[in-house]
Amino acid sequence: MTGLQALVLGLVQGFGEFLPISSSGHLIVVPWLLGWPPQGLSFDVGLHLGTLFAVVAAFARDWLRLLGSAASGLRRRQPFAAADSRLVWLILLASVPGGVAGVLLEDRAETAFRSPLLVAVAMAVLGGVLFLADRFGSGRADVGALSARDAVLIGFAQAVALVPGVSRSGATISMALLLGYRRGEAARFSFLLATPITLGAVALKVPELLRSDIASAALIGMATAAASGFLSIRWLLGYVRTRDYRPFVWYRLAFAALVLVVFLTRAGR
Repeated sequence: MTGLQALVLGLVQGFGEFLPISSSGHLIVVPWLLGWPPQGLSFDVGLHLGTLFAVVAAFARDWLRLLGSAASGLRRRQPFAAADSRLVWLILLASVPGGVAGVLLEDRAETAFRSPLLVAVAMAVLGGVLFLADRFGSGRADVGALSARDAVLIGFAQAVALVPGVSRSGATISMALLLGYRRGEAARFSFLLATPITLGAVALKVPELLRSDIASAALIGMATAAASGFLSIRWLLGYVRTRDYRPFVWYRLAFAALVLVVFLTRAGR
């Protein structure tokens, strides 16, 4: 893998992870479209280390406050009394379905799921779900009103995003919108929820990646993903204060159509 390829894939990961357009789907399709050799799931997860840095940096103050509240609640033996402490436990609860799915489906994620055609179908389907959620589901609730039931449902939406093209942020934002949360609050919880699941994934895969012969290129990709991921978080949180998610719906449908056309063209040769 060249430095340029790592740079491009880092940009793809950074913007795709937090915008509801599926970083994993793009990391499969972009090399396929450009004729690059597949980089493998370990490199993809390495890029997630970059976006982990991005989300931790973007929400550093939030996490310090939340973890401080959780620690205080444990000391007082009242872990659910304060809203911030309770939110930490709900984030952990919501992370369970995705963690279990990741362990059970790891082999498929590295083989059967890495199909451009599957990505196209998932991009289109989730595009429709996002449209309906944004059109009919967005409400007035904020994250402080999150219930255990809602956390679990959003967690299952995150688990479905193991399929490339679904989009972790797209699935969790859509579920939160359908449950009545405001656009900005849905995005904020999605980004907070990214931290534990991404941390778990990189803990499993990054040591293997750093022992490989693409470690130097991976560092370029990680740094690029961190910078572009931080920018995409800040931009989306500002964007959804006054606008809806429709542009991302149209992008997903256009991207799915492009993949399908290229796939059929190549199959017909």
